[in-house]
Amino acid sequence: MDGSADSLKAALRAQAIAEGFAAMGVCRPDAVPEVPRRLQEFVALGYHGQMGWMAERMEWRGDPAKLWPEARSVVMLAEPYTPGEDPMAVVGRPDRGAISVYARGKDYHDIVKKRLKRVARWLVGESGAEVKVFVDTAPVPEKALGQAAGLGWQGKHTNLLGRELGNWFFLGCIFTTAILPVDAPGQERCGSCRACLDACPTDAFPAPFRLDARRCISYLTIEHRGPVDEALRPALGNRIYGCDDCLAACPWNKFAAEAQEMRYAALEGLEAPRLADLVRLDDAGFRAMFSGSPIKRIGRGRFVRNVLYAIGNSGDPALAEPARGLVDDPDPAVADAARWALGRLTQVSEQAGTRAGA
Repeated sequence: MDGSADSLKAALRAQAIAEGFAAMGVCRPDAVPEVPRRLQEFVALGYHGQMGWMAERMEWRGDPAKLWPEARSVVMLAEPYTPGEDPMAVVGRPDRGAISVYARGKDYHDIVKKRLKRVARWLVGESGAEVKVFVDTAPVPEKALGQAAGLGWQGKHTNLLGRELGNWFFLGCIFTTAILPVDAPGQERCGSCRACLDACPTDAFPAPFRLDARRCISYLTIEHRGPVDEALRPALGNRIYGCDDCLAACPWNKFAAEAQEMRYAALEGLEAPRLADLVRLDDAGFRAMFSGSPIKRIGRGRFVRNVLYAIGNSGDPALAEPARGLVDDPDPAVADAARWALGRLTQVSEQAGTRAGA
């Protein structure tokens, strides 16, 4: 690799940092040969649940080189959204809904992609190379490529984490025809730690570095359509969109890079929203409340279903009234969740009466 390529990469890194990214690394499109086997095993075991798109485009998702054969380098970029306060504090407030940190602010897809496009345009202007940018919207194994590019390693919770990044960061990637010097791949440094595995409320990790999405709260509250398995509902607690337990448990977060983008800060009312308010949302109210938020994409039905599970887990009889109003909701999953929530709250009231009469 000649000096001009080194200089171009150094200048690209400086441009990326100036745009707000915290770290950059480079690998080749064929740097993750282990991905096809891992993906095939994941799908064969049914761990993908209802995410049929993972199986449908397995060839591309398993081999980034096939996504755009002309690409010669993959530039991986990390953008932190590290929370400024304890992300788990809301989990201890059963009358409130716990929303994953990344979804409390503006939709990261839009923010990261615009920044990524500016960096890519700079690269085109400096090198004349062709580029394609991706932010979690194409069959690209971002986490594996991030490790191959030296940003960190995939931890036992399967998320990417780094010594200087922690694990609170988004990934963006630029495929380019430019031939850039590659970085050394990240080396796994989890050791004997299993904090993330032990923190999972639903025991979604059948083994370290392996996730069964069908038990993952993030999957259940976002991707899963229809009623959630009744056996898993109590473990959801008050988590109504996503789950941060395994991320928050990681000891490497003591080195986490600070978030620079203010738009990732929680929008008004989303840091610890009242379940009593959320359960009353109709479709128009839901769309208005979550305009510009990633939460909007799951729709009112799935969201209110999650809120009702949280109400059922709250132990607060005062929340029975709004739940009762949804037992005949047009959405079958919402109606089912309302009946379940009422059943749980009735049990709480009966148990309280028994204790009082003892």
